[in-house]
Amino acid sequence: MADRSRRRVVITGVGLTTPVGNSVKTAWSALLDGVSGGAAVSHFPADEDFPTRIACEVKDFDPSEVLDPKEVRRYDRFAQFALVAAHEAMTHAGLDGPPPGVDAGRFGVIIGSGIGGIATFEQQCRLLLDRGPKRVSPFFVPMFIPDIAPGLISIRYGAKGANYTTVSACASSAHAIGESARAIERGDLDACIAGGTEATITALTMAGFAAMKAMSTRNDEPESASRPFDATRDGFVMGEGAGCLILETAERAEARGATIIAEVAGYGLSADAYHITAPAPDGEGAQAAMRMALDDAGARPEEVDYVNAHGTSTPHNDRAETAAIKAVLGPRAYDIVVGSTKSMTGHLLGAAGAVEGIVSALVCREGRIPPTINLKEPDPDCDLDYAPEGARDREVSLALSNSFGFGGHNVCLAFRRWD
Repeated sequence: MADRSRRRVVITGVGLTTPVGNSVKTAWSALLDGVSGGAAVSHFPADEDFPTRIACEVKDFDPSEVLDPKEVRRYDRFAQFALVAAHEAMTHAGLDGPPPGVDAGRFGVIIGSGIGGIATFEQQCRLLLDRGPKRVSPFFVPMFIPDIAPGLISIRYGAKGANYTTVSACASSAHAIGESARAIERGDLDACIAGGTEATITALTMAGFAAMKAMSTRNDEPESASRPFDATRDGFVMGEGAGCLILETAERAEARGATIIAEVAGYGLSADAYHITAPAPDGEGAQAAMRMALDDAGARPEEVDYVNAHGTSTPHNDRAETAAIKAVLGPRAYDIVVGSTKSMTGHLLGAAGAVEGIVSALVCREGRIPPTINLKEPDPDCDLDYAPEGARDREVSLALSNSFGFGGHNVCLAFRRWD
């Protein structure tokens, strides 16, 4: 069981940039209302050669309130998302630098991203091939590398502690949150900006995932294409965006009078060691991560009130995850809501864990659970309560958030309501 003498880690600020809203307030409201972010792709000309021509894009994104024009030109979209989400989280936490009494060297930034600046990579490749090496931008490398997002955030807020990027496909930002919490628990940091960011709705990325037949091809109905746990699901819908959380020790947060959103109570991680893309049968690796998170939180399966599922809308994932949840929670699995907000946001890849972690924390605080939309034909193998009819009002003391990635990476985060 968990060492309860360790330092407790709480969330004091959150920031969101998503396909259903560019702030926590707007995104949370849209999720509760069951709003879909799906639409035809607008970032590039997605013609008939693309099997999938739909995505959940961030709409009306304007970074000018946070970034100056020069920064906008020199930062890839994924880094812009991260900076805007971090700004909202810091503002929400009442901070503009290290928390009071925290040395800059003990204030960290850990941001996950599965791919980094892929739009910049594609653009510069075209320049190299069409116009030669002298036309490649001197900003290409710092715009493209995934670790530039936490680097830019640390520069902006004077965070001189641990600073790096976690890269584990769709588990990237869940790893970032877990590792940030661990660093605070063991005393390496006193506070950290944690989260994830992704901007992968590009021609190359869409073509690659389409070649794998991983994405939905419901091009005529983009708003209902992401349908986790539905018997007719045919793949995920690409999303983009960012989520950032401010993590601090509970002691310091209370001392400075911060508003605490929820506690990061547990962190579990595992590997399937099975296949490069397919989940292990019966979600064996997912089971291990969930059990570890519960043990880390010092909690029993009967205490879980909500699971924010990875729920990608792919046939294999949803079936394996449902089996894993039932194996770990036993009868309790049928008494709780298991929701997939990807039904609305699409799959944000490396940013998914952060966005869904924030949702899980807000569920604990607000006692409201977003629905799983587009679930019309239940899959007999997916027989839990996914709240398909609308948001639920329910007191949630302990929530789990699952994130699984290509390569067999599994993460489960446990969030506890702060009373």
